[in-house]
Parts: sequence; structure tokens; C-alpha cells
Amino acid sequence: MSNLFWLDTGTGQPLVLLHGGFLDHRMWGDQIPTLAARYRVIAPDARGHGRSPNATESFRHTDDLAALLRHLDTGPAVLVGVSMGGSIAVDTALEHPELVSAVVVSGAGTSEPSFIDPWTTRTWTAWHAAMADGDLDAAVEAFTLFAAGPHRSLDDLDPKVVDRLREMTLSTLSKHTADEPDLRIPVRDTWDRAAKIDVPMLAINGAIDSPDHLGMAVRLTNTVANGHAISIDGTAHYPNMEIPDVFNETLEDFLLTL
Repeated sequence: MSNLFWLDTGTGQPLVLLHGGFLDHRMWGDQIPTLAARYRVIAPDARGHGRSPNATESFRHTDDLAALLRHLDTGPAVLVGVSMGGSIAVDTALEHPELVSAVVVSGAGTSEPSFIDPWTTRTWTAWHAAMADGDLDAAVEAFTLFAAGPHRSLDDLDPKVVDRLREMTLSTLSKHTADEPDLRIPVRDTWDRAAKIDVPMLAINGAIDSPDHLGMAVRLTNTVANGHAISIDGTAHYPNMEIPDVFNETLEDFLLTL
């Protein structure tokens, strides 16, 4: 039985919403009510995030997700993930293919970054420095910059979106310290194996996200047997939060093709 926290609402084809790193299921607040009218929507908090417990032993996010879906006696499911959530979705298509009917990613490739943009490196460096100094507010602010991307500042975003991101990030970062061990086990050879993924795959990218996030998503959809990518103008790393109506319509159009 999974010990993750999750929401489970609606009926129909199972649709699993996987949040980004340091966030939680609440990032899908603009999707869950809409999608639950037609689908069974499952939205977990990944281990160490939101209301799910921290790891006490080595683990893989994909195995946690597989355990949850088996516990719920559901699958194959459509997996929809942003950033880290997208990577978990792809890993699950590789490691537990019997549980996956389609994959939607946003700003993500596999769980193995193929390249990292200098802007992303600077942002992560600022986050690590803030965590090392025990400055939680600065760490939250550094991580929230991913919402703006390299071409904007946070002042350019809807303040309500920024506040939601800060709240979720603070909630998760408060559970962790800079010196705690990283108990995650990486999934290996993901890019070498990605071509074997044969379920339909869509990338819904924010058009002004960082080049590495965009590049990995496009590389992924060009690698799999049945993939394509769509960009939403005026959004960066979290298009589902910035322009939810367009994201929802794009996602539902894809789901109708399955």
C-alpha cells in the first residue's frame, strides 16, 4: 500500500497529474475540477513533497507512482507531468509500461538532463547557496524564478500564480535541510531506451521557458514512436498555471484522440 498523499476524484479513464519539483498537487488546482468532469483524476504528492512523507530509505519516484496505481487498482493511465512530474511520467513509461496508456510532459525530457542552460545553472546555484545558508526565504525565491524563465522577472507574472508557487515551495522546502542525504535512486539509460516508448506522447511547453527545458521536451517527442510538441505563447515553466484555459483545452484535445 502506498503511503503517499493523493487526491482521487471523478470517474472514467484514469488521468494522473504529476507536479513539479518542490511543489505539490495544488499546482493542478486549475485542472482538477475541469478534468474530473470527464476523467478519474489522481493527483499525488511525490515523496518528500507537500503532504507526503520524506524518504527514510532509498527509493525511486517511478516505483512510488507504480505502487500507488496498483494500490488504487487502476491503469493503464494517462500520465501528465510538469518538470519533475514529466520526468516521472517518462520513467514510468520505461519502468512500468503496463501502467501507462499515454504521456503528456511540460518542460521536461527524461529524468536524466541532456544539457543544462547557463540560466538554469545560475538559478540552481542561487538555490543551493540559499539552502546551505539556511535562508529559506531566499531559497524559495530562487526556485520560484523558474516560473518566470530567463526572459522575464517574477513581476511580469500574475501575482496570484507567484504566491501559489511560493506557498507550495515553502511547504516542501520546510520539510528538508541542505545536509540531508539524497535517497533517490536514478533511473538509468533513459535516453537510450526512450525510443522504445510506443504510447502517444505530447509535450505542452511554455514558449518562453529556458532552452534546456524546451530542448529536452522536443528531443523526447522526436525520439519516441508517437510524439509531438505544442507551445503556449506567453508562458514559461508552468503553462498550466499561467494560462490554464489554453493548457486545459490543449490537453483535452489530445485526450480525445486516445
